[in-house]
Amino acid sequence: MRLIHTSDWHVGRTFHRHRTIEHLESVLTGLADLVREHDVDAVLVAGDLFDLSMPAAEHFDVLDRAFSRIRDAGAVIVATPGNHDSASRLGFQSTWAAKAGVHVIAKWPSEPVVLHDDHGPVHLFGVPYLEPSALRVQHPRLAEQGVDVSTADGAVSWAMGQIREALHDSPARSVVLAHCFVGRTSTGDEVVDDAPKDITVGGQSLVSASHFDGIDYTALGHIHSRQRITESVRYSGAPLYYSFKESSPHRGVWLVDLDDAGLADVTWLDLPIPRRTRTIRGELESLLADASLDGTEDEWIRAILTDAQRPADPMSRLQKRWPNCSTLQFEPPEHERESRTYRERVAGRRDIDVVAEFAGDVRENEPLTELERSIVEAALISVAAEEAAR
Repeated sequence: MRLIHTSDWHVGRTFHRHRTIEHLESVLTGLADLVREHDVDAVLVAGDLFDLSMPAAEHFDVLDRAFSRIRDAGAVIVATPGNHDSASRLGFQSTWAAKAGVHVIAKWPSEPVVLHDDHGPVHLFGVPYLEPSALRVQHPRLAEQGVDVSTADGAVSWAMGQIREALHDSPARSVVLAHCFVGRTSTGDEVVDDAPKDITVGGQSLVSASHFDGIDYTALGHIHSRQRITESVRYSGAPLYYSFKESSPHRGVWLVDLDDAGLADVTWLDLPIPRRTRTIRGELESLLADASLDGTEDEWIRAILTDAQRPADPMSRLQKRWPNCSTLQFEPPEHERESRTYRERVAGRRDIDVVAEFAGDVRENEPLTELERSIVEAALISVAAEEAAR
């Protein structure tokens, strides 16, 4: 049996407030092409199909078209919700969808999806993102039974215990989809997590890789770069770049082969990258004239300016060469850094410029949009008028 492992599609997410929906749809079309090219039996999507728990109608349409292309290419689909998804919305009509080869495992406990090849059955278990506080409400008797689900590790341990019981009763080759944060490999190496961080209480989000011991293959989701935890436990990462923090150059899927004994081989397949990310650093005039950057004009650009004095209107000038310049930072030479107080630095400057600079600093150096700037300007004018009328 041949599987593709993917995750973290985040349909609807923006890249520093720029639309990515068209890029994602082209990449998912490329995924369907891989299904056809490699004669794949099933595509596993390990959570975060949507970016928001209440997706827009457009985002449902994108997911519907992606699933249809994959089915037309010959593979069934097995998916499970991540922490960004609404399990109930994603699982709506899942009973009907399963009859068409789209299996959405949106709750736990749940029966496995059973597929067959020449060697017999393969049981595919989907473990949705398990929020400990929600589990304690949904399964109040767990505490009475001595089951600790106060942490993500405890929740996954509980789910995997049920999976092992099911496999003991019905032995078969096994695959698990799980959306969680495995912080270290089985050898103790730290996992590189370059996805945007969720707010968690220290340590409570970490899950031990040992919970997946004995499973023929575990398809993980949650981290946006590909990771090999063990030979049989892996992250595929996201198919698109969603932040400059995501530094991994790889965007693709794992191709997983199972034989009669279990896991036979795992191969990486690249997906098309519609727009790469690039960080450029230097003085503004030098960057604008740098011939070595020819050909980068269509990339996502983060600019770090090292001018001793802030140039006038730097973002609009950068965007004339790089229309997709999305963030701007100022890092002047150490000896040129401001020693004045904030009050001294803003003295004599227009209020709108002060607010715009502050907004950029607290929003990962993303400038105000034209609409936001006009709203702020209107508010400042209103405040000034009120003060003048006193």
